[in-house]
Amino acid sequence: METRTALVTGAAQGLGQEFAVALAGRGFRVAGLDLVPQPETAKRVLDYVELTADVTDEEQVREALDEVIGRFGTLHVLVNNEGVAPESDFEDTTPEEWRRVMRVNLEAPFLVTRAVLPYLKAAGWGRVVNIASAAVFTAPPTTVAHMTSKAGLIGLTRSLASVLGPYGITVNAIAPNVVRTADLISTLLYVVDEGSKSPDRPDPDRGGRLYVLVTLRTGDSTYG
Repeated sequence: METRTALVTGAAQGLGQEFAVALAGRGFRVAGLDLVPQPETAKRVLDYVELTADVTDEEQVREALDEVIGRFGTLHVLVNNEGVAPESDFEDTTPEEWRRVMRVNLEAPFLVTRAVLPYLKAAGWGRVVNIASAAVFTAPPTTVAHMTSKAGLIGLTRSLASVLGPYGITVNAIAPNVVRTADLISTLLYVVDEGSKSPDRPDPDRGGRLYVLVTLRTGDSTYG
């Protein structure tokens, strides 16, 4: 059986690093893409492919993906984890800061997903997992730009799920709030393993269309 492969953005530290380690532990070959070097992640993942690039730059994304395909030959899973979350009052948010947040949190997942899509289609099986935020539903007053970008990411997820289901590719969003890292990792692995299938939902591997937003809070998981 072919070894499946995964690309994780924002993999240098934090959740991105933990996602990369967890996928490797599941038997995936893993590449990480970040704006900075990822030595700590590379220490924890065997045969790790470390990519340094700006996810908001289409040419850099393409070059990084060429390196991944050169090593792996194909790609099956994309985790769009890269993000920024500056805090400021709405009236103090400059147009430059607003555009920066939108580029990193919303445009970058668009660019990276668009770039990897031909390889997921060719593999006949794929998973795209977007890391959103449960704070979209509570709307903290000092994170308007961040919340707007994450709401847009959820919209992108829903639209792509409909478009890509017939190709055996599921597109899902995980929206964490205050939650244990272990719970978040187990949710990611569930989405990757099962495609978020349940008995009352169509099977994307048979052409069904599926979108599941998983919101995570401490001690509570809601699938809807």
